[in-house]
Amino acid sequence: MAALRAGRDLGLARWCIGAGALRNLVWDALHDQPRSALADVDLAYFCTQDLSAARDAALQLHLAEVLPDLPWEVTNQAGVHLWFERHFGHAVQPLQSLEDAVATWPETATAVGVWLDGADALHVIAPHGLADLLGMRIRRNPVRVSIDIYRQRCATKRYAERWPRVVVEPT
Repeated sequence: MAALRAGRDLGLARWCIGAGALRNLVWDALHDQPRSALADVDLAYFCTQDLSAARDAALQLHLAEVLPDLPWEVTNQAGVHLWFERHFGHAVQPLQSLEDAVATWPETATAVGVWLDGADALHVIAPHGLADLLGMRIRRNPVRVSIDIYRQRCATKRYAERWPRVVVEPT
């Protein structure tokens, strides 16, 4: 909740925290185990007015000052097409919305984001639904992730080792 409040306090029009940070929290709870260490806390937002990496960096720095124990990663999803090819080796079209962006995240169980409104009500963005997240199932999201990348991610993330009840779907 502290991370969600910090995200809300940035004053962004469209934002969420999601991906692995949310998946880990849910799967740790479903396995009744202590909270996993986080590689990062992904705060995604969508703003077509400023696509600069400097803005992402400034927001990330601010969050690190507010909650320094969290490994923040802030990304304006409206600008992903500007750097994606350089980082992942293939070009992508510009995204049209935050929901459009979340729908492209690598696995359907991690293609989920949550945001907090001014009344502390929690909102969920889940373009592929919540069945895989809550059912502890890893499936490749074919929207943007190749079979090779999916296999690499599964090997690196060690899903079934970390959460024994997780089912990793073959490609």
